[in-house]
Amino acid sequence: MDFDGFRFRHFSVAHGGCAMKVGTDGVLLGAWAVGGMRVLDVGTGSGLVALMMAQRFADAGVTAIDIEPGACAQARENVARSPFAGRVNVVMSALQDFKAEPFDSIVCNPPFYSGTPASRTAERTMARSAATLPFAALFSHAARLLTADGVLSVIVPASVRGVFDVEAALAGLYPLRACGVKTVSRKPVGRWLLAYGKCSRGAVETEEHVLSNDGRERSEWYAGLTKEFYL
Repeated sequence: MDFDGFRFRHFSVAHGGCAMKVGTDGVLLGAWAVGGMRVLDVGTGSGLVALMMAQRFADAGVTAIDIEPGACAQARENVARSPFAGRVNVVMSALQDFKAEPFDSIVCNPPFYSGTPASRTAERTMARSAATLPFAALFSHAARLLTADGVLSVIVPASVRGVFDVEAALAGLYPLRACGVKTVSRKPVGRWLLAYGKCSRGAVETEEHVLSNDGRERSEWYAGLTKEFYL
């Protein structure tokens, strides 16, 4: 029987029922994000990032939220098949409505298109449009749900990094880490992995890496970052 999804080293992620499929951005975020004992995955989709965080942080309890019923159903199926079923809870909720005890870690691969992007389905449009989770709302509610030492980790296109830094500051969050990712060395940074917290640590820890060498093989950095996930 064909499997519509992606097989990782310790779990598999079906994504046929989700608007947004397993992709490089989610893998990067799940492998890079700061963790903790209580983790919240905002806009979980297939549950990929939630499962990666559960694998990386063996004592963590992970809550995964999404507003789309099909995504929640798919995520629950993926969690149930995984070794982490007892530690990952999928909840259908918008971040704006979600109430819980504070989290040590919040992770989000956020929608970033302004307005209404043209997509094949209403579900994909919802998943891609920042109208469902405006940047200001992401940061204000992350600040509400983070512990004093908690960290919000996101991945965004390079074009919106400046906007994210501004919205973080308005919500009282400080940049802590920034990792620029290029597809290959000759290209500009295309996406940023960013981490924010309630307390400034001075200079932002900044680095840049590439996904693949000119031979199209995974770079040493990317291979090392994902070695516990990719087969």
